[in-house]
Amino acid sequence: MFEFTWPWIFLLAPLPWLMRRLLPPADSGEAVLQVSFLNDLESLAGRRARRTLPDWRQHAPLLLIWLLLLLAAARPEWVGDPLPVPASGRDLMLAVDVSGSMDYTDMQWQGREVSRLELVKGLLGEFIEGRQGDRIGLILFGTQAYLQAPLTFDRQTVKTWLNEALIGIAGKNTAIGDAIGLAVKRLRDRPAQSRVLVLVTDGANTAGEIEPLTAAQLAAEQGVKIYTIGIGADPAQSGIAGLLGMNPGLDLDEPQLTAIASTTGGQYFRARDADELAQISAVLDQLEPVAQLTTQARPAQPLFPWPLGAAMLLSLLLVAGELWPQTGQKIRSQILQRLRRQP
Repeated sequence: MFEFTWPWIFLLAPLPWLMRRLLPPADSGEAVLQVSFLNDLESLAGRRARRTLPDWRQHAPLLLIWLLLLLAAARPEWVGDPLPVPASGRDLMLAVDVSGSMDYTDMQWQGREVSRLELVKGLLGEFIEGRQGDRIGLILFGTQAYLQAPLTFDRQTVKTWLNEALIGIAGKNTAIGDAIGLAVKRLRDRPAQSRVLVLVTDGANTAGEIEPLTAAQLAAEQGVKIYTIGIGADPAQSGIAGLLGMNPGLDLDEPQLTAIASTTGGQYFRARDADELAQISAVLDQLEPVAQLTTQARPAQPLFPWPLGAAMLLSLLLVAGELWPQTGQKIRSQILQRLRRQP
């Protein structure tokens, strides 16, 4: 079926006529001084022939170009019949802590020390790539919680948004309850058996409008299963800074994260290093997919290059006619002679 994406573009069709009526006329280009041989020069250039044409014929090529441009701008496309697209998997929302403490460098990954957020980006990025068939969403939270990517099958885009996350982009504090509440809001319209939230943090709830346990109870009522991950090395593994109490991981509220997971039927994990976080990702990969409602997609083939190309070709011909009028006259005369010779 042929249709236009933006049919309202055709409302601009009378715009050239309105501009001609409302704007003051431009300089006609007539010479102020009359030269005796000016008529001969005009005849050689073909200008006299054009002036003798009716006004509508002089503007017909420009009008045709304008209509072709409007046709291309309206985005014509050929839409095929609806095709069923079977969908299975889970609706998986990732909530990642980007507060200031996630910048603490106490993790080892690929032979080098990295911050907690860098480790999460690396391993959760691999986890996202492996969730084929799942809808993945991303929430970044600090002092406030923000939806960075809605639920989508486009795993590469979600991974890109995760890799571009910056420390402090959502504030320096930690609003775990708000992150859970936002996830529940986005997951409650999905099939009941496929709602999963994976929450990654290295601290305790220090901001937000909703208490984490209250948000967890709301999630349980909506059938959202929460898997919580507490990230950060043990103080003894953090060197002198950890022994002196300068490790932000000391703020990790494990009892609260465990209560959140148990309230919703999920599980709490402790990630002290890259190996443990990788094992957690492997456990999450074992989540069984759930059959979802079959969606439909209509393949669409864009057709706008055709009118756009025709407008460009016609424009080039008009420019060539202005630059080389004698050549254009010769070509037209040759075409007319060939047409007359044909029986």
